[in-house]
Amino acid sequence: MDEPNSHESAQEVPAEDVFSAPSIYDNDILAGISYTHITSIPEIIRADPSTECVLGVDEAGRGPVLGPMVYGLFYLPLAQHTSLLSQTHHFDDSKVLKPEVRSNLMQAICTPGTDLNQTCGWATRVMSARDISAGMLKPAGVYNLNAQAMDATIQLIKDVFAQGVNVKEIYIDTIGKAEVYQKKLEKIFPTTMITVAEKADSLYPCVSAASVCAKVTRDAALEVCHQAYSSSDTVADEPKTGVEAWGTGYPNAMTVNWLKSHLDPLFGWGNECRMSWGTAKDMLEAKCNAIKVDWPDANDDEQARRMTDFYITASAKDVADEPEDELVTWYGKPVAAWAF
Repeated sequence: MDEPNSHESAQEVPAEDVFSAPSIYDNDILAGISYTHITSIPEIIRADPSTECVLGVDEAGRGPVLGPMVYGLFYLPLAQHTSLLSQTHHFDDSKVLKPEVRSNLMQAICTPGTDLNQTCGWATRVMSARDISAGMLKPAGVYNLNAQAMDATIQLIKDVFAQGVNVKEIYIDTIGKAEVYQKKLEKIFPTTMITVAEKADSLYPCVSAASVCAKVTRDAALEVCHQAYSSSDTVADEPKTGVEAWGTGYPNAMTVNWLKSHLDPLFGWGNECRMSWGTAKDMLEAKCNAIKVDWPDANDDEQARRMTDFYITASAKDVADEPEDELVTWYGKPVAAWAF
């Protein structure tokens, strides 16, 4: 089970009035559905499909107990990698940038006519709390968070290649051991130079930009998640925002208090909560007297029933000797187990 590390949690700053990018699908977020958003090829690259590009991938929201984890992908012409992202727009690790700076950068990326919009493409994979927990709580063959994250990264990159983008270099913030992850990716994308490194979001501008896409999308998605509680979370009869109610979603005092006050003893919480996280499991199993449900095991011999157990079990002789009831046999005679 994954929990936030102190470095990640300490640097998280709640975002207010976050920009709602095209990567925000309200209905899917509220329903707990994971989805992918990918932009069309930017104008400059579309004009010359042979343009060599650099691509970066990073995530936001790995550790929180509330809200989705979002993977962001960002690409642009290799020749403009440093000049456009670092020198002109000063991209950096999204956790270092102030929330309003992140939002402004994302808005520039999404605004037609800007240099970022004409030059750069991006994509996000929103991995819902519901789907993350479903994978981690499988009774057999657990689909852990590292595996889910790796699959999301690989699929995002494949989606860009499928558009016909000429990607020559890929930079990724590591999941687990960098060398192991890099070797796996090199087998999948053998013609591309791949670098997997710790703190890649601080080292490579395209990864910094990907982290901004991921972080702004997650912040906005967290606000959408809170819409289901806007009527109950109020201050002086005014609805709270998600930031005011549960903060960043990391299991700090503010988030834990919100979880305690909104716990349903049977269902726990809604699609916004990662039920596989220790914070949520402890509340359900130990601290809040939640209702315990025992699910029958389909492999248990005592629980298992054959289809024929539900048919009439009379013998063939009993059926032959029994006087026929005209009403009973009007639509045909019942079939007993002996017929099979």
